[in-house]
Amino acid sequence: MERLISFLPILLLAALAAITYWLDKTVLGPAAPAEKRITHNPDFTADNLLATRMDVNGRIIDTLQAVRMVHFPEDDSTELARPRYVNLARGVPLTITSKHARVTSNAGDIYFHDDVRATRVVQGLGGPLVVLTDYLHVLPDDNIAKTDRRVTISDNHMRIEAVGMEMNTETRILNLKAAVNGVYHDPKTVASRPATQR
Repeated sequence: MERLISFLPILLLAALAAITYWLDKTVLGPAAPAEKRITHNPDFTADNLLATRMDVNGRIIDTLQAVRMVHFPEDDSTELARPRYVNLARGVPLTITSKHARVTSNAGDIYFHDDVRATRVVQGLGGPLVVLTDYLHVLPDDNIAKTDRRVTISDNHMRIEAVGMEMNTETRILNLKAAVNGVYHDPKTVASRPATQR
């Protein structure tokens, strides 16, 4: 009995520690896992990349080329050097080039930046439609190219400047957002003027 009495303080301390531990887990919940450190180190690279997407009938939807590709595993993104993207929606090619681009996981978004040039073939005397900007967000599955930056759009007869643009290569609709101004020369009027007035 005396031996049990001598162990009583130790048993009380052990019981108190157990109750404290139980209260801590019940009130605070499980400890949050340690935050994963993102190193943004590439897991593989490739030179002279050429990727082609096709529909179920074997028709080419679009192609993506780059001088160099670097893939990052933590967010499954890809950085491209000197990319060249060609969208063939409705058989009318839209070609986009730039110095750099980033492709998100599953190629859902492509972000072109630095000297972006988009060229769409247009039938007629106007020649190709050329869009110049420093940033362009492309959604390949939706056939959309858009930007919130300044753009310059031109062909043989017009030059337009604006801030913000959305181009749908399937519907061929070009929507300019703000600060739109430009110059248009009617090719019929220019052709009919005497040479001395041109």
